[in-house]
Amino acid sequence: MPAQTLDPSFADLLQGRFVATLGTHNTDGTIHLTAVWYLFDSGSLFVATSSKSRKARNILARPTASLMVDVRRPGAERGVTSTGKAEILTGENSRELNRSIHKRYLSAAAMADPAIEPVFAAFDDVTIRLTPTSWTTWDMAALDTQAFAGRLGSTPGYLLPLD
Repeated sequence: MPAQTLDPSFADLLQGRFVATLGTHNTDGTIHLTAVWYLFDSGSLFVATSSKSRKARNILARPTASLMVDVRRPGAERGVTSTGKAEILTGENSRELNRSIHKRYLSAAAMADPAIEPVFAAFDDVTIRLTPTSWTTWDMAALDTQAFAGRLGSTPGYLLPLD
């Protein structure tokens, strides 16, 4: 259900290391969806990217976006979608944020490898900041309990494994 503030029970989800989905608006009105690494800090979501990427160009032209983070383990599906104002950050602040994002997803060995981290740093030359104005959350375990008396998550074979 939509909410103006994030339900605290979902804040831990945003601290997790998941691949998120970022949605921006294309010029023709369609939605551009892309998988991204992210950082949730001080109520905003940050995504490292290239200034040449479609998502960055879309945000410069139409400064709104949505970002979805979800857990897809059968019986434990839950997620958060944020929608709001999007902007492109540049300069030293962007470089520091991007390094923090890279450190969330790359090992210390990868960060120290001159063939890995510097390439990410050069490619990701800007940061998207999404300042949420609304949140939508869902918890399939709670729905299972309410609607199905817990049978979906507890009955072997009811939920098929994901590929």
